[in-house]
Parts: sequence; C-alpha cells; structure tokens
Amino acid sequence: MQEIKIIKASDTLDIRHKVMWPNKPKSYVKLPNDANGNHFGLFINKKLISVISLFTQNGSIQFRKFATLNEYQGNGYGSQLLTYIIEYSKKQNTHKIWCNARIDKTSYYHKFGLKETNRTFEKGGIQYVIMECVF
Repeated sequence: MQEIKIIKASDTLDIRHKVMWPNKPKSYVKLPNDANGNHFGLFINKKLISVISLFTQNGSIQFRKFATLNEYQGNGYGSQLLTYIIEYSKKQNTHKIWCNARIDKTSYYHKFGLKETNRTFEKGGIQYVIMECVF
C-alpha cells in the first residue's frame, strides 16, 4: 500500500542524510527553518521511502531536501511525491513553486513544468540552478 502524508521534520533526516549527503554529518542536512516547514513523506507498506520539505514565503513555495531512498529510485515514487506537492502548492493560493536544483537533475524537473532561471550557485562542490514553475 502506498500513502503520502505530512510528517515531522525529524522524520526526514535519515533519508536526507543517506541520499543527499552521506559523507557529511547528519546535522548537515538539518535546515535552520525546518520547524517552519511542511514536510511530506511517501510510504510504501508503512515504510517511509521518499521525503520533501516545503517552505512558504511571499506567496511562493520552495521545496527542499527532496530525496528518495536509493533502492526505491527509478520506480516513480519521487515523481508521485513531487506531483502531489505541486498540486498541494496550487491549492495554497501561491503563485509559484521553486527549488535549488542540482544542474544534473534539471531534465527531471522539466517533466513537472519547472524551468531554469538565470540564478546559479555552488554548494559543497555541486553546481545548482534555481528552477521554478509559475501558476
């Protein structure tokens, strides 16, 4: 059985750490504003396998720390979670959703209507571009 539901920020940390920054301390994946976010998880047979965190500011929603356990990647679970939060965001009277996308993941986000902006940056040796979808 598959389910998407709101979870606590602390529930996101293990997956964030394992998938995104396994060579850093777990504290590296905590966000200073985690307490202010809405965190969602996708569960398969009650096991949390994919997470995403949303932060609302100035009429837009930023999604951060989107991660799916490696052994579940490539099966569409992350896509289902992202589709869910895009629809959720549209219902929140916001005008756009955006993210800091790793450059090598931009084609993935294109499938969901996100487009690159001209804003780029580097963190931890990885290049990022800000992508957005305006409603």
